[in-house]
Amino acid sequence: MNNIFKISYRNLKRNSRRTMLTASLITLGVVFVLVYSALAGSFKGYMIGQITDSMMGHIQIHKKGFVASVENLPLDKNLNQKQLDKIDEFIKDNKMVDSYSYRIKFGAMFSNFVSSTNIRLNAIIPENEFKTLPQLKDRLKDLINKQTILKKGEILVPELLAKGMKVKAGDTIVLVANNKSGSVNGINLKVAGIVEQISGPGGRDGYIHIDDAKRVLRIKGTEVSEIVVRLKDVSMVSQMQKELQPLTRILNKMDKPSFEVHPWTKLSPFYNIIKMLDVMNIAIQIILISIVLISILNVMIMSVYERIKEVGTIAAMGTPPSTIVKLFLTEGLMLGVFGAILGGVLSLVIVKILYMMEISYAFGKQSSLILQPTLQLNEVAVVGVIVVIISLIASVSPAIKASRLDPVEALRAN
Repeated sequence: MNNIFKISYRNLKRNSRRTMLTASLITLGVVFVLVYSALAGSFKGYMIGQITDSMMGHIQIHKKGFVASVENLPLDKNLNQKQLDKIDEFIKDNKMVDSYSYRIKFGAMFSNFVSSTNIRLNAIIPENEFKTLPQLKDRLKDLINKQTILKKGEILVPELLAKGMKVKAGDTIVLVANNKSGSVNGINLKVAGIVEQISGPGGRDGYIHIDDAKRVLRIKGTEVSEIVVRLKDVSMVSQMQKELQPLTRILNKMDKPSFEVHPWTKLSPFYNIIKMLDVMNIAIQIILISIVLISILNVMIMSVYERIKEVGTIAAMGTPPSTIVKLFLTEGLMLGVFGAILGGVLSLVIVKILYMMEISYAFGKQSSLILQPTLQLNEVAVVGVIVVIISLIASVSPAIKASRLDPVEALRAN
């Protein structure tokens, strides 16, 4: 076996210019895929963070039917205390759960004493909400109190509405809402700050204290529209869904499911964009495979034609066809391994440099975002293995062709 490696290395070295050109193409393909994956991964991570850490959490739990009619913000589909206690049994001591927050979602009329408009509101327990959505604080500006942020009697107004109604932090506004029985009530609230706009559902919602919502909606006792759950890692969403399956099988008095559980991927339309990034990653990898396949195939075929007499000589000396196949496969393997290793090392260096450069970019309303590409060793290893396997596959046809050469005809070739 050592002799096969030595002979294969000698043959590659003998045609060093073509060998280096092929290895360079493989290396560039690996670098292109890995650097693109790191950059796309950084943007993907930012998008997921914005969606889950500033708006919806990782998982949401509702009364059955709430999500289907969420545009109407139905108050008759709120969860009561008994139902909340049942849900708490599943999430309170779960090791995957980092925190969770209760919300009452409802629509109201917002007035600055001059004009009125509609507003969507999330009534929250501030300390729980900011723990469950850690990036929500980053969307707040013009706060009158950065310590408490939001307390009873205050409202956080969405930026678009604040500009349209010409209200600012410190102003007093009137909130008028209908409760689920249809009666109307209104309360005065002080604008505690502005919520910066963000693309997608939840980007135009205001926030008030949950006690103020109970007051304007005349809620007695405990009622909650949804429970927002934050997990210790976003990758645990599927596993947590499985653990919450028994919750979705609990029936109400009419023998119908009482609860529904939705991961953020089902609630956010931006998940389709994230899936497109994954599709583009696959497309780029297919391009890499094509580059490697064509490069190796070209080199091996040329090698066969240039070494017809050499192959005929070793075949005439009694070298079995299997050994000839091994010789050409080993050459392809060497090219693949060299390109994969060099490409992987260069990719790690380039990604590290890009990370240290702290390149800024803008997305929607968000500006001065920092690009933070990262590359894991397992990603490099996976791409490297793919390259090596494709290198071997590309070498199979030329290797078989070489092993089937007739020694006599090969020796007669010019």
